[in-house]
Amino acid sequence: MASDPKTEFKTQPESNQKIKKALKAAFPYTIPIFAGFWFLALTYGIYMHACGFSFWYPALMSLTIFAGSIEFVTVSMLMGPFDPLSAFLMTLMVNARHLFYGISMLDRYRAMGWKKLYLIFGMCDETFSINYTADIPEDVDRGWFMFFVTLLNHFYWFSGALVGGLFGSLIQFNAEGLEFVMVAMFVVIFMEQWLKEKQHISSLIGLALGAGCLAIFGASQFMIPAMVSILFVLTLLRKKITALECGPDLVINMDAADTDTEDDSALNAQRKADILQEEMS
Repeated sequence: MASDPKTEFKTQPESNQKIKKALKAAFPYTIPIFAGFWFLALTYGIYMHACGFSFWYPALMSLTIFAGSIEFVTVSMLMGPFDPLSAFLMTLMVNARHLFYGISMLDRYRAMGWKKLYLIFGMCDETFSINYTADIPEDVDRGWFMFFVTLLNHFYWFSGALVGGLFGSLIQFNAEGLEFVMVAMFVVIFMEQWLKEKQHISSLIGLALGAGCLAIFGASQFMIPAMVSILFVLTLLRKKITALECGPDLVINMDAADTDTEDDSALNAQRKADILQEEMS
């Protein structure tokens, strides 16, 4: 059956209008991100140049990695000996929080089509915060809204790193002490987490274990043991910390969810066993 040209003509402008409306709605949410991203990415590009890398290194890394904190860490990895296992563990530890971001966005990213792959790839802290909490108007397509939030934030970071790399290669200046920006960034992240906490238990555990591993393993080897020990202890004390921070009701809900999951798994296993027995008989 031949399609109606008039219908196709109407559908295309309507689709373009939907995309434009989503972009217009998403852009204001990303303006504060632009201010922070562009300055930090600019610093990152200059920092890489100061470490001896050409401008295309920060441009390519910001385009493909797009994980600000680990990109700064990658500079020291590239300058050190080849150690893929340490690089993998470091990346996993630094960005482990994205596992929980992904779980939280499972329902929101459902039925997104091809956009889902890019939404998963481009989900950083700031993008997650906007897409999870934004009050999207009913007449705005949610998929395109979240896509443009992710795309705009990605573009801010990439363009800042590119300009920083070019700026660092074209203008010579004293870059002594610029590498401290990575330390400062982690201090700011820690302080933000400290202000969000009520009891500061997890932060104090991290400080204590980090200091202990530093004393035992030394400054050059303490990072991985510290992260592994922090992850282990926090996982072990997860329910107690959650009860102190969020109240006992949340722990009860977590236990109920775990019980439901176990019951569902047992039920599915029993069903499979019954089906197998029927087939054999």
